[in-house]
Amino acid sequence: METETVRSTGSTGSTRGVEGTASTDNAVGTGSWDAAGRGREVGVAGARALGLAVISISGSLTLLVLTVVSLAFVPFGAGLVTTPWVLGGVRAFANWRRLVAAEWCGVRVPPAYRPVPAGARPWTRTFRLLGDPATWRDVRWLAVDATAGFVTALLPAALVFYPVEGFALALGLWRVFTDGTYVGWWYGFVPVSGQGSALLAGLLGAAFLSAGWFLTPALLRFHFLLARSVLAPEQSRLAERVRVLTETRRDAVDNSAVELRRIERDLHDGAQARLVAMGMNLGAIEALIEKNPAKARELLVRARRSSAEALDELRDLVRGIHPPVLAERGLGDAVRALALRLPVPTEVRVELTGRPEVSVESAVYFAASEILTNAVKHADAHRVWVDIEHTGGRLRVAVTDDGRGGAVVGAGSGLTGVERRLGTFDGVLTVDSPVGGPTAVTMEIPCVLS
Repeated sequence: METETVRSTGSTGSTRGVEGTASTDNAVGTGSWDAAGRGREVGVAGARALGLAVISISGSLTLLVLTVVSLAFVPFGAGLVTTPWVLGGVRAFANWRRLVAAEWCGVRVPPAYRPVPAGARPWTRTFRLLGDPATWRDVRWLAVDATAGFVTALLPAALVFYPVEGFALALGLWRVFTDGTYVGWWYGFVPVSGQGSALLAGLLGAAFLSAGWFLTPALLRFHFLLARSVLAPEQSRLAERVRVLTETRRDAVDNSAVELRRIERDLHDGAQARLVAMGMNLGAIEALIEKNPAKARELLVRARRSSAEALDELRDLVRGIHPPVLAERGLGDAVRALALRLPVPTEVRVELTGRPEVSVESAVYFAASEILTNAVKHADAHRVWVDIEHTGGRLRVAVTDDGRGGAVVGAGSGLTGVERRLGTFDGVLTVDSPVGGPTAVTMEIPCVLS
């Protein structure tokens, strides 16, 4: 199944009086919608900030303690076994924060981890991880996130939810704490000792709520900007960029060579062999057409069958290089065609106002094909959702499934190849796949639409 975004424009054949009435109604409706939309935005931002505050003080602090303890046991040997697992959890936690930063506030924090060999021994993995500057940025970020990150997440949450207490005190909750003869409660800097001071607490709550109305989304974004200032590479950014480009260029050259050998092998073993056999049949037909017409007719049928099979193999080969539907109808319809061939219900939502470059379009198509195949073969998914959109100068493809989860980049998984394919175009792959599911794989590539 699939969904499509339909855009339509209204008719202009109305009278001037009707237009004036419609304009007035739309203005009123738009104003109401803007207020309601802003209210939802502030409420969602406050709830997210509250969740981040809890996660910052608990998750970051726990991982920081585990990291310090594991590193302390490295000289004794035990840390060589535990450190890769602990730092792997730290990276997964940091990558999750990168994901929500991009999805919630549009703050992109590019990962810059150095690859670790899949089959490396524990001590090799430990020293590879400890030699990666990104690892120490993650550790520093844990300390910052458990302190300043907690504060910057708690503040916007407080602006949204703390006023509820002030309003409750003004409505009579103050009687629970005092009989009006002494200060029984403090709300902010207001000592509540009776109805009058309770009303002042309500006014202070209204002031907090007014500040939250304007500041909460911006403060939540500041929380993620703080994380980016610690997690993003600093002076080594250019050197890291050169290293990544060198690796992706080498991978692109290697992949091109492998793909060329595959095409040559498929042509030699498939279509070429059938065409040679068809030529031999045609030669035999030429010799038998007058002497033995029945035999010649039999060989002619065989030659026609061989030509049809060769044509089918050539079409499959071309489809593997650049699918015709991708060239003719674009990325959205090509992914929809992929979804129709999947054995599980797949919903595709496409919001594109143009087409990306041919190379980017092809890379994203094959990356999406690999991810969809993994969802069916390895995740045991029963339903898949695909969202394709272009925002902020970046093509974004999100594939979500309800499978069993546990997908990781590395360890010889197909996602490693997808990451390298996207890296050629300065793209980013983010995987959020807790054990038990669901799995959300997001691809982002900077590009312009034509």
